[in-house]
Amino acid sequence: MNDLPPDLPRLRTLETWLAYSLKRVRQQIAAAERQEAERQRGAEARPPTPDWILERGLNRDSPPVAVHLGGCHMAGKRWHGVDRATALRALADGVEACGHCRPDAELGYLD
Repeated sequence: MNDLPPDLPRLRTLETWLAYSLKRVRQQIAAAERQEAERQRGAEARPPTPDWILERGLNRDSPPVAVHLGGCHMAGKRWHGVDRATALRALADGVEACGHCRPDAELGYLD
């Protein structure tokens, strides 16, 4: 069973269409490979998650409002990474510990 046209003009038309389709597929593959490479570079360049974070109040000069474990999903957008000593000092100064990630338990801090 032959599903191709028998005459040369239609075969040439089909050849042109297939070449055009193959070119589009290859362009799409190249774009997907570039996007994947860019995603991979971004993942490799991403800084490591800090061990402890302090969540700030509404303005830059406000004191911290909560201590979180690094990567806690409950931390707002206004936070910065700190070291263990700074996190302990903040808890000792009365900054609230996150109730979800429990940094006070992880730090061994008891009231």
